Parts: sequence; C-alpha cells; structure tokens
Amino acid sequence: MGGPACGAKGWPASPGAALPRREKPIGKSGREISAGQATSKSAAMSANAAPAARQSQKRQLRQALCLAAGYLLAEVIGGLLTNSLALLADAGHMLSDVAALGLSWFALWMAERPAGPQQTYGYYRTEILAALANGAALVAVAFLVFAEAVRRLRQPPEVWGLPMMAIAAGGLLVNLVSAWLLAPSRDQNLNVRGAWLHVVMDALGSLGALAAGAAVSLLAWNWVDPVVSILIGLLIIYSSWRLLKESVAVLMEIAPRAIDVDQVRKTILHSPGVRDVHDLHVWTITSGMDSLSAHVVIADGQPPEAILRRLRDSLRQQFGIAHVTLQLEPEGFEETEEPTVI
Repeated sequence: MGGPACGAKGWPASPGAALPRREKPIGKSGREISAGQATSKSAAMSANAAPAARQSQKRQLRQALCLAAGYLLAEVIGGLLTNSLALLADAGHMLSDVAALGLSWFALWMAERPAGPQQTYGYYRTEILAALANGAALVAVAFLVFAEAVRRLRQPPEVWGLPMMAIAAGGLLVNLVSAWLLAPSRDQNLNVRGAWLHVVMDALGSLGALAAGAAVSLLAWNWVDPVVSILIGLLIIYSSWRLLKESVAVLMEIAPRAIDVDQVRKTILHSPGVRDVHDLHVWTITSGMDSLSAHVVIADGQPPEAILRRLRDSLRQQFGIAHVTLQLEPEGFEETEEPTVI
C-alpha cells in the first residue's frame, strides 16, 4: 500500500514512494515535494542503524540455530531410548525451533535485498511471512502433541525417568542460552520475536519434561508424562496467538497498535494552514517501519513547503512515522475517479 505523493495547485501528484529515500524538496517550480524524506540528522542515523541492527539479529539467530540443531539430535535419541512423550514433544518443538530460526534468518537475509521495479517495497514483508509461519508451526506442533498425549493417557507406556530428566536439563540449558541471545532484538523485530517465542516455549517444554521425569522416577506416575505434554501444548497455543494476530495485522495493513489514527488526524488538522484531511492511511511495512499517506486540504495562499515540513516533523516526533506521503489539495478541489473496468 502506498499513498500518492503531494501535489496541489499545479503541483502534480506522482505515485507514492515505496521506501523512505532522500529527495530534495521543491517548491514554486511546480514539481513534487515529498514530506516523507528523512532530512534530519536523527533520521539519517536511524537509517544507518537499520542495516547494523539486521546484521546483529542475523548473528544472534545463527548462534541460536547452531545450539538448537546440535541438541535436537540428542533429544530425539533420548526420547526414543527413554520412551518419553514429553521428551519427544520437546524434541518436536526443538525441531520447529530449528526450522523457525532458519526461516527467521532467511527472512532477514531476504529483507536486505534491494527493491526492484515490481517489488517497490523490497522484500521486507518476508520477515512478517516468517513470523506468521512460525506462529502457525507452533500451533501445529501443539495439536500433534495433543493427539499423541490422548493416546498415551489411554495406555500409559513405561517411561525412564532419570535419563529423561538428564536430557531435558540439557535442552533447558540450550534454550535458555538461545533465548538470551535473541532477547535484545525481540521487541525490535516481529520475525525475531517469533523465533524467540519458539525457544522460550521450548524452554518451558524442557521444564515440563523435567517435572514429568521426576514424577515418573520418584512416584512411578507414568500418566504425568502425557498430562505435562498437554499443558505445554496449551501454553504454546496461548503464546502463539499474539504472534499470529500481529503478523496478520501487518499483512492486512491494519494501523499499528502503538499509533492512534484519530490522534494522527487531529495532529494534521491542528497544523497551521490545514483545512481538512481525508484518505488517511497508516500501515506497517515491516517491524519498525511504519508509513502514512493522506490527502491534505490547505488554505489558499499557504506555502506548501512550510506545511509539509511542519506535518513531517510533527508526525515523526509524535508518532515515530518517518515515511510520510502527502497530497496537498486546494480548497474546493475535487478529484475525479475514473470508473473501474472489469
């Protein structure tokens, strides 16, 4: 989604820019003026920080991926040897961790690819698709665990408690280290948060396997193993819901949760020289990259450059929106829309 570029009173509107880029504001010559360009020093620093942040996130994901892949094999072998569903469930979740971490790393790599003539936004949405896939995979793993747990509740098999506890303890350590590696970036990137959520849920799975192993070893309660697995599955579904919800919201181009669109509208309307605003849209391209487009009606005789600068600065400072595309219109202007041919 991209709004039209600004134009009014002889300033022709051109298609909205796909990504923030630096352009020179142009005034009375009748050419385009863009309000979405990061001309301030802080905006330039932010633009330079984004690639560095992605490199750091890729490094964190790669380290966590190596840890998860290394211990996955141990859990699968241990689960088969001890006949523990909780341990196999944890291994299944660890497998989804490996896939999730790999997918998240791939998404960050894709996001670095330059925009093309058709991919005007670049490949940033790959990160959101990866987050959505991670959330869906978590739910799928939970339902697979449910099915096997019900079968084992009907006929509880013999479980080896002590080996199960030892392997689960190792898995817990691996997951805690992975979660620690990813924690600094979990609030900056929805894709990384999905990977972080995977390893955190797997850490809880390892805790559950430890508890089940203790119950089996000390009390011979073999039924605890599938019961713990069901509880872990429920927790996985609960924790995945927010990730799925936020991923779908970005793909549906719903306004970011942290931005009050009504307040954005009021901010634009209260700017000097502005008479009205319509076709206001706020959406997220990817984590930390919010965009806005709108048609702004300005009073006669008002300098468009000054209005654009005020609106740009207000939207960036109050709402953190750096990519702004505005179409300035004189009072009484009516935009004619051609009928859609089907």
